[in-house]
Amino acid sequence: MGRITARRRVLRVHRDGTADARADLLAVEEPLEIRVDGRPLSVTMRTPGDDIELSLGFLVAEGIIASHEDVVSAGFRGGEALDVTLAEHVAPPSDDLSRHVTTTSACGVCGKTSLAAVHTTSRFRPDTDPVRVGAVFLLDLPVRLRAKQTAFDKTGGLHAAALFDARSGELLVVREDVGRHNAVDKVVGWALTEQRLPLTGTVLQVSGRASFELVLKAAMAGIPVLSAVSAPSSMAAELAVDHGITLAGFTRGDSLVLYARQDRVVGSSPADVPDGPEPTR
Repeated sequence: MGRITARRRVLRVHRDGTADARADLLAVEEPLEIRVDGRPLSVTMRTPGDDIELSLGFLVAEGIIASHEDVVSAGFRGGEALDVTLAEHVAPPSDDLSRHVTTTSACGVCGKTSLAAVHTTSRFRPDTDPVRVGAVFLLDLPVRLRAKQTAFDKTGGLHAAALFDARSGELLVVREDVGRHNAVDKVVGWALTEQRLPLTGTVLQVSGRASFELVLKAAMAGIPVLSAVSAPSSMAAELAVDHGITLAGFTRGDSLVLYARQDRVVGSSPADVPDGPEPTR
């Protein structure tokens, strides 16, 4: 595993005109080339660590793989190139899917070769997931996520994504990265290696906003509920409606905002109903 933080001398300047030099920790951002069967597919800027999970989650989001059986092996082939060998029954990525460009840590779809390629079709059906969750349960998730952001505590410069079991409330996995889409890819890649796809009955909590690409990644992994501490974009909300994903934003403090599939959230109507994780039916 590569280093996730880098030490640097900085100068902190105060309002009163004083300044002091000190050592500071920065979140590391380095390129990772993802190859499929030896063929370059994408270069993404990420925080080193959990790179195999990141690559597998990326391939799930691209619609290339959907289960553990679709992958023969995954590992570094020298330098910063990670090669994924697909099983014989899996079709290789098409030229339309190949980005062959650098994807920044801020954007996971910037390199798409066409708008149509953005609207990837999921093999799973989050819209049919009968999961129900309590409003208070969702409101507690950002606090639980923040408590596990160890790298953020050191640098203040990393996003995070966490997966929760909606029935038991158990925290299943947390991943951090300079890119929020990378953090989600790492979570999905973990799920694939653990043979948990599709991620029915789960809630994905992310730091920051809910972008279109995060909703798309949730759909491709079969995640029925996506919660973010900030706002979604209009396209994210529209995609959540299309895929039947419950989308919550501004999930912090004493309130949250529901943008799609509000029916899954117990306590989101004026009726006096109990909060907390509800069992799936």
